[in-house]
This record gives sequence, C-alpha cells and structure tokens, in this order.
Amino acid sequence: QGLIRHLSFFVGPADRDAVNDGRAEYVPCNLSEIPALLRGQRPQVDVALLMTSPPDRHGFLSLGVEVLASLAAAEVAQHVLVQVNPRMPRTYGNAFLHVSDVDAIVEAEDELIELSDEAPTEDEQKIAAHIAPLIPEGATLQLGIGGVPNAVLALLEDRDDLGVHSEMISDGVMRAVESGIVTGRFKTRHGKKVVSTFCLGTRAFYDWLHENAIVELHPCDHTNLPISAAQNHRLTSINSALSIDLTGQVNADSIGPRIYSGVGGQVDFVRAATLSVGGRSFIALPATAKHGSLSRIVPTLATGAGVVTTRADVHTIVTEYGIAELHGRSLPERAEALIAIAHPKFREELRKARTAALRASRV
Repeated sequence: QGLIRHLSFFVGPADRDAVNDGRAEYVPCNLSEIPALLRGQRPQVDVALLMTSPPDRHGFLSLGVEVLASLAAAEVAQHVLVQVNPRMPRTYGNAFLHVSDVDAIVEAEDELIELSDEAPTEDEQKIAAHIAPLIPEGATLQLGIGGVPNAVLALLEDRDDLGVHSEMISDGVMRAVESGIVTGRFKTRHGKKVVSTFCLGTRAFYDWLHENAIVELHPCDHTNLPISAAQNHRLTSINSALSIDLTGQVNADSIGPRIYSGVGGQVDFVRAATLSVGGRSFIALPATAKHGSLSRIVPTLATGAGVVTTRADVHTIVTEYGIAELHGRSLPERAEALIAIAHPKFREELRKARTAALRASRV
C-alpha cells in the first residue's frame, strides 16, 4: 500500500470495492482510446505484466485471450515481464510479442478466468425476440456481455452468412460459427474472420480458440475505433445499460455515484454502427431491477450516475416490453416511446414525472 497506484479503465468485482472506497481510481475512457493514452504516458507505465502462451519456434508469444492495450503497454513500459502459461490458447491476428522484447519470463500453469455459459433468463429471451427479426442477412455483429447477445444468436438459426466484429466474444459466437450461422461471407472488413480484442468464456471455448485461424484478435484501437469498425457494412451493435432516462441518456457504468463497471466499448460501437452502411445500434436492458421493485427507465438519472451514451448518439432501446426508436425524435416523443416499453406498473408514475418536468421547464 502506498507503493502501487491502481487505476482501472473498467471496474469489475475484483476492484469495485477498492475504487468506491478510495483505494483505487477509475478512469472513464472509450476502449478505443486506451492505447493512445498509454503511449502518451497517461498514466506512465513502469512495468507491463502480461500473460502469454508458450513461444513458437520463432520466439513469438501469443497474447491469447486478451490483446486490448497490451501491445501499447509493452511498447512504452520500462520493463516487460511475462508469465508464460501453457493453459493460454494461441490466437492469431495482431496478437504477438517477441521474446526479444521481454525483460523476464516466468513459466507457471494457471487456469484462466472463466465466464459460465448460463442460459438466458426469460426477460433476456423476450428482449432477444424483439431484436433478432431486425438483423438482416449478412450483417456483422458486435455483441456485448450478458445473456441477451447469446439469446439473440440462438434466434438467428434461419440467417445465413453473418459476421462478427466485436470487442469481446464468448461461447455463443463459438456455437454460431460451428453451426454455420457465422461465416463472414459478406464482411467488408477482415474478410471471413471473427474479429475481437478479448475473449471470455468457458474452458471449452478457450480450447476452441487455440490455433483457430478463423478468429483474429487485434488491439482495441483497431477493433473499436469507430471509423475502422464502421467499414463493416450492416454493422449491428448490441449493448446493455443499467438505466436510461426519459430523454435517452444511457447510464452503463455506475449505480448513482457508485462505480459499477466502465464505459468500455459501448460508445465506440454505437457510433461505428451509425457510420456503417446499413448499420444499426441497440441498447438492451430489462425494464426493472431489484426483483421488479425498481424501474430501469427513469425520469432523470440518479444523482452522480454517469452518462455513457449520450441522447444524441442513442438510436434504439429495447426491453422485454418492446422497442423504442429514439433517433430523430423530440424529447416529448422520446419520453412517450420509452414509457411504452417500461414495466406497466411504472408507466403512470413515469408519465406524471414527465408532465411535472415539462411544467417546470416552462416556468
């Protein structure tokens, strides 16, 4: 304590308490911007600690399941230390570090962090049922974390030749490739490759990734940069939120002032889908939280809550109760569209709050 300053670009269970009680710090940042920050020494990188696969016969270490900003960190760090882990799958793309660029190597076999492959909830299946019919043949998908993306993929069995260009992939993508739903035939960026910057899933998924040439991992300033991702025609992004207010402001990183996760790549891909020819972006969330006791659609965001996707960027919001098209609509029109997809027991309360807010604005 006092020797290491912990900065987090994306907060998770391991550092959430530390960030919120002041022992660590959160840096709000679009994922695509992190490598540039590191190269600009914001923050300064003294030591890069990386995990890789064993080297090949040419001395190249694969970064395996996570590229993100690792190459940028290794580029600017004063010292690069690597744990070579035989359990790390060898992946392709711009995902390699040469032993000559490493100061020290430690060999240790450790299990990788896994994400359980849980079945989608009933609400997630209903949300997916609203989104799936709107995904065209030959679309390229960006899928966030959670049950909705996997539920959407499960409903696309009648589609052909989908592609994937995402910041993260998991077991659902593996199944879609193996079943022939995802072929990348019509991708207009990276050909027939499944492209991502990190992977999180089960051990079976990691084994599938190992030396699988259909998958390429690239740094996040390539996968997530909007003008790069948007080169995929019909790019369809599906991301989540914690809450959304009646003007369309999306909160996805905090519960009130308490930091819960991070900005991640949501804004990157919302904007990329908007720039893409035939692209479309969805923000999907259950209508309620806390076992139905709280509405996630709220009159105004809670004090201290962060706005991740602005109301100018948001296009389509989906809950289990339907779809709200917000792009190009006025504030009153947005409010009515969002109230219509809130849980029925909160709709009248939301209407009253919206009416009161309108009256106050006209005083």
